[in-house]
Amino acid sequence: MTDLPVKDRFHLPEGVIYLDGNSLGVLPKGAARRAVEVIEGDWGQELIRAWNSRDWMDLPRRVGDRVGRLIGAPEGSVTMGDTLSVKVFQALSAALEMRPDRRVILSDAGNFPSDLYMADGLVRHLGRDHEVRTPAPEDVLGAIDDGVAVVMLTEVDYRTGRRHDVSAISRAAHDAGAVMIWDLAHSAGALPVDVVACRCEFAVGCTYKYLNGGPGAPAFIYVRPDLADSIDPVLQGWLGHAAPFEMARDYRPAPGVERMRVGTPPVIQLAVLDAALDAWEGVTLKALRAASVALSERFIAEVEARCPSLTLASPRAAEARGSQVSFAHPEGYAIMQALIARGVIGDFRAPDILRFGFTPLYLDEADVLRAAEVLEEIMATDAWQAPEYRVRGRVT
Repeated sequence: MTDLPVKDRFHLPEGVIYLDGNSLGVLPKGAARRAVEVIEGDWGQELIRAWNSRDWMDLPRRVGDRVGRLIGAPEGSVTMGDTLSVKVFQALSAALEMRPDRRVILSDAGNFPSDLYMADGLVRHLGRDHEVRTPAPEDVLGAIDDGVAVVMLTEVDYRTGRRHDVSAISRAAHDAGAVMIWDLAHSAGALPVDVVACRCEFAVGCTYKYLNGGPGAPAFIYVRPDLADSIDPVLQGWLGHAAPFEMARDYRPAPGVERMRVGTPPVIQLAVLDAALDAWEGVTLKALRAASVALSERFIAEVEARCPSLTLASPRAAEARGSQVSFAHPEGYAIMQALIARGVIGDFRAPDILRFGFTPLYLDEADVLRAAEVLEEIMATDAWQAPEYRVRGRVT
């Protein structure tokens, strides 16, 4: 087992403490080199021959298996491609077809907006009187009944880091006869996940956060193996066909999870992600989680002691959180901009949340202490009141 952190595996800018890996991971050292190899060597020299000579077409499966190991998925049950929103749409549309006599999609009021947008859009275009219900996160268990077709939840809340009980909710969904979809965007690479143990039908997630795949890195989708050959894909893409190069007029789904492929795989970004996953060599999720909890607990204690005007917005109990800590303040945006200007990078989520992600692959206790010190200095001097920190960028 490798000791954490493994900072030497990452490109970390001098003078920066990076607490935003829950939004965009840092650059692994091997990723840029792999991108150059693919661009100049594979594409540059092999040209179109690289689809065969470099086996580009199989990248979604090969990388999918590597991601699958981080979520407890068996080989051949995860494929890569498209965006997380597309994978949510695929899973949700397939799930509704599995329960044609039910009309309720159950999520929660704190779910990531894009997941809910996808559900709303699908319901509107199906025109079959489906509805999307979004109780408060703590009320989800009590809202699962025999009228629910699909339970679609994100395990870790993107604003507060609040963590759903995957086992309890999955069990309740199945007891009620509903299909279970888990969005693992803030779980994969952040904490132990076991899609087999919870028996969810589908799981989806992105790879640019804790998996460090880079901006726009492809998403993943898991389909429970015993169901994969019966799933009816709504997005019947060319590369989800059983024999795409037959160029047949009619769609015939590929076996297993391969039918959830849609278009041409993003070769360069898949190659970058493949290289990024090398950073996990020798790292166990159990050790990662223990380090994450230790760093998070220390940060909470330091900030609460140093900055009494900030209010903890995350659950206090470590087992109820993912790998992020959020604090609330009416001037949260300006405070975060002041932090970033001083080399401590977190991010802001409306209306008042300062988010801090803890990624033990490249963070240690000294980073956490220094971040708390900088935050204390900003709050003690009201440095956040400078006009430049109130100017909102397009991305917050």
